[in-house]
Amino acid sequence: MSTVELQQVSRWFGNVVAVNDVTMHLGPGVTGLLGPNGAGKSTLIHMMAGFLAPSAGSATLDGRPLYRDQEIYRDIGLVPEREEMYDAVSGWKFVLANAKLHKLADPEGAARRAIDTVEMAQAQERDIRTYSKGMKQRIKMATAIVHEPTVLLLDEPFNGMDPRQRLHLMDLLHRLGDQGRTILFSSHILEEVEQIAGRIEVMVAGRHAASGDFREIRRLMTQRPHQYTISSSDDRALASAVIAEPSTSGVELVRGPAGGSTVSVQATDFSAFVHALPQLASRHGIRLLEVRPADESLESVFSYLVTR
Repeated sequence: MSTVELQQVSRWFGNVVAVNDVTMHLGPGVTGLLGPNGAGKSTLIHMMAGFLAPSAGSATLDGRPLYRDQEIYRDIGLVPEREEMYDAVSGWKFVLANAKLHKLADPEGAARRAIDTVEMAQAQERDIRTYSKGMKQRIKMATAIVHEPTVLLLDEPFNGMDPRQRLHLMDLLHRLGDQGRTILFSSHILEEVEQIAGRIEVMVAGRHAASGDFREIRRLMTQRPHQYTISSSDDRALASAVIAEPSTSGVELVRGPAGGSTVSVQATDFSAFVHALPQLASRHGIRLLEVRPADESLESVFSYLVTR
């Protein structure tokens, strides 16, 4: 069993701060690294993999600094997001080469077991350039586990996978986590993370925004203020009725350029508001034409967590 520790880690590239003062502890089991694209997830994983030196702070594996320590790769397996493979070789040769680089006692046996584990035996003799995106992801996974590392770092590993492949990889990560391995995988999809990870770490704009189990993260997200834009048969009457609802904190009647209007609502209790709105409209004889969340981008959802 291994642990990865980040202590007040920052990484900048010129004037761009990619990761800002992150402290994180990763132990045995599966941890999800969640955040929108550009949040700093890949930079964080590259520091954990020893590819990048922190500009400030420390990144260690079992107390050993990760950067430029070749010995750590006996304990770490990595699935990068980018396609860094030799397309003109077969999947078998690619995994076998990685087994030999690790100087395993039985590289052929290790490569065979890893390929079987990711269910790529039938395609192992084909050149990697003929693989689909999902197949490339699986063969990368085989190279990451061929030496049976104690730590697995996976950067968006589900990209390009079909539903069957995703279910298989989810099951594999569950099994490896149950064996006591320390697994971190990044994703920008909350539902993807909460199906696998016992713990979730959230990154937003290079900052560590939240940490906990998925139920706590989900609660923070769903209980945040929500903004809605509503069109109805009588926007003025709807605005007057909605402002009296305890689940709202603000209502504005917005005039359109063509003379029409919409109602902008700030809801403080998401669940209560979506249940109350249709009942309220029915009581006042108002027909709802459109109810549209105005702030449902991942960036807005995650950015809310920064202020918590």
